[in-house]
Amino acid sequence: MEINMYVNQYKHARYAFFKWRYQLELYNKVILAVSFACLTALLAQVRFYLPGSPVPLTGQTFAVVLSAVVLGKWWGGISQSIYLGVGVAGVPWFAGMNGGFAYLAGPTGGYLIGFVLAAFFLGYCVDTYVRSRKYWTMFALMFFANFGIVFGLGLVQLYGWLSFTGASVDLWGVLLMGLIPFIIGDTIKIAVAAGIASGVTPKQAFGKEVDAV
Repeated sequence: MEINMYVNQYKHARYAFFKWRYQLELYNKVILAVSFACLTALLAQVRFYLPGSPVPLTGQTFAVVLSAVVLGKWWGGISQSIYLGVGVAGVPWFAGMNGGFAYLAGPTGGYLIGFVLAAFFLGYCVDTYVRSRKYWTMFALMFFANFGIVFGLGLVQLYGWLSFTGASVDLWGVLLMGLIPFIIGDTIKIAVAAGIASGVTPKQAFGKEVDAV
């Protein structure tokens, strides 16, 4: 009985939070978006380079997912747009304390653009469909957002950058640099992130979900 009481209290608390977030005034949403942009910048400094790849393994994925889930439709993507825009403007808060347009035009710029689109996509799903908040649905959505959107754009720009610099590399070589070494690690991160997202999101409508019962 006591356990059920705590579970019910938690379910009520998470519903109350998302309902509160949904009803926030514009300036509050802007503050939250800027806060998550700063969180993304912080986690971007957690990075590891794999041998033979100019693409680092960073903690940004969690920030992107978290911003999408917590801020929802539009504002998750806006938070990542702020992160991208401020970094391009010259603030050194990309991975490795880098900034400026030159970094965006480099080998990892496509991944950064992918973060923005992935956050818009996930935020839209979370706010529009209650069923998207179940674990396996969330896992599938995050898997697509990560490997379809982020890595898709990232690989395109990586290939273009390598070609521009005169490097002789084929499609397989690009995949070896920008995708294959990250598959296992990113899948594990997605599994963890999907569990967190499923656990913190309410399983009933708090806004204008199209599949609300």
